[in-house]
Amino acid sequence: MSTYRPINAIVLAAGEGTRMRSSMPKVLHPLCGQPMLMHVIDSLAALPLERVVIVVGHGAHEVVEVMNSTQITGKPCEFVEQAVRRGTGDAVSIALTAATFDDGDDVEDDVIVVAGDQPLLRPETLAALATAHREQGAAASVLTAVLDNADGLGRIIRDKDGFVSRIVEHRDASGSELAIQEINTSIYCFRRNLLAPALRRITPTNSQGEFYLTDAVEVLRSAGHKVIAVVADDADEALGINDRSQLAQADSVLRERINLKWMQAGVSMVDPSRTYIDVHVKLGTDVRLLPGTMLQGTTTIGNDTVIGPDSRIENSVIGNQVTIANSTVVDSVLADTCKVGPYAHLRAGTDLAGGAQIGAFAETKNARIGKGSKVPHLAYVGDAVVGARANIACGTITANYDGANKHQTVIGDDVHTGSNSVLVAPVSIGDGATVASGAVVTRDVPAGALAKGMPARFQLDYERPQKKRASGVPNAPQSDLPESDT
Repeated sequence: MSTYRPINAIVLAAGEGTRMRSSMPKVLHPLCGQPMLMHVIDSLAALPLERVVIVVGHGAHEVVEVMNSTQITGKPCEFVEQAVRRGTGDAVSIALTAATFDDGDDVEDDVIVVAGDQPLLRPETLAALATAHREQGAAASVLTAVLDNADGLGRIIRDKDGFVSRIVEHRDASGSELAIQEINTSIYCFRRNLLAPALRRITPTNSQGEFYLTDAVEVLRSAGHKVIAVVADDADEALGINDRSQLAQADSVLRERINLKWMQAGVSMVDPSRTYIDVHVKLGTDVRLLPGTMLQGTTTIGNDTVIGPDSRIENSVIGNQVTIANSTVVDSVLADTCKVGPYAHLRAGTDLAGGAQIGAFAETKNARIGKGSKVPHLAYVGDAVVGARANIACGTITANYDGANKHQTVIGDDVHTGSNSVLVAPVSIGDGATVASGAVVTRDVPAGALAKGMPARFQLDYERPQKKRASGVPNAPQSDLPESDT
């Protein structure tokens, strides 16, 4: 046997998944921050693959669009379409004939076949399947699992030497066969030059009128070829997703794996069962996660940071020694030693410099908050730049919206605002200035000055501003009686 044989992968992702009761293709339903199909692709990463072929069908365009940038071992995935779903055997046959396999006469290669709805597969399990397949010189190798309850699943029938004799479906099994606990996971490794002719010999003579890939296994066995079974160490890997209940079950298993990995890497979790970490999240050492913490998307958490309880962080970069309690942070950047919460909402575009604080029931959006500045409670800072050491008092609002366009507020270093003050953008508050409680600021405040009072007045001929077109024209001057949207 050659010391090197190329290996390829075929991923079956054409099914409709009617039991999901969803307009979304089944394989795109998310698990721990990415589509289940992406988890299957990730499980192939341990193999030195020549190519990965994904068979699409239902929602083909949507699946291709989501997966378009996926690469395995530096090679992009290839897509072939099974326009009419006629079974797994037909899908594999289409993949073999439509994809860019090297058909040189002197090339012998292997094909791993996996289903796109089996997101619990581990890379090391597929690597073990491929290794056993080659070491034992098998024509086909079947990944199996031993389950306490095998209802509805195909049973593995072994011969006296322990090789696979056949795979019998649950509905066709005898009483003694139903007692067998070793089941077919529908994950295989084949010699490609033997698989293609075997597929040409199978027929759709079954209740579904489909071409079953399991029949190709029986064809190979009947022709005298060796078919082996490799038992998965973790039976959870056999779980396929057919409905929302199984989706939730798989999500729980994946989350447990992710949490265990991070705890082994030096992250503390008070209650792992109430800690939710997406697959692409990165955590530093000595991070402490309190119950109800959700870390989503591409979030990165620095060392010695405490998150929670009941906090959600999405697509954000959090520095070292940060505390975030009972708050939501989305698409934001927090430097070291910042404090957030409780019950704060940091919306997209928030950027906190070192030591900045956003307190109870405060909200920020598209705002840069300077080093050591505080927004302690019950304030809204949107479309704003705040300098260092500023104090934005309770009830302060940057009135950034005039009814049609957003405007920016610039607040200098060491500025203090009083309770219930309104800064009507576009406006600038100079360094060291003070805004008195209840003031409504509609003009720029010089550095070091005191702004107080309410300049509001009636304007009977007021016309609501019209939305400007995206022409790059600067914002018009603020009207005397703007509408603010906080």
